[in-house]
Amino acid sequence: MDDTTRNVAEQFIRYLNEEDFDKAESCLDPDFKFIGVLGKREGASVYMKDMQKMKFKYEIIRTFTSGEDVCFWYNIDMGEKTIESSGWYHIKDGKIRILKVLFDPRPLLKES
Repeated sequence: MDDTTRNVAEQFIRYLNEEDFDKAESCLDPDFKFIGVLGKREGASVYMKDMQKMKFKYEIIRTFTSGEDVCFWYNIDMGEKTIESSGWYHIKDGKIRILKVLFDPRPLLKES
C-alpha cells in the first residue's frame, strides 16, 4: 500500500509543477478536503480552481509514509516567496482524500 499511496501523492505534486491541472485533479477524491494555515477548501474542483490561479511550485525535500498517509517536507514557491512547509496527504482508494498543510505564515503576512 505504501508504494501506491506515495506514488499518488508524488504524481499529484508533479502534475501541479507541470501545471497539468486536469491530471492533478484526477488524483483527488471528488469530496477532497484541504485544511491549511490560511484557510480551508472542500471539493476537488474548488481546490483546483485556486491552484490554477496560484501556480505554486513544489520542491520535495523528504517523504514519509505510513499506511494510507504520505507526508512531504517541501519548499513551496509561492511567487514572491518560497515557504518551507509540510503537507500531510491522506489517500483512500487510490485518491487523495484530505490534505493538511502547515507552515509559518509570517513571511506571507509581512509588508514587503
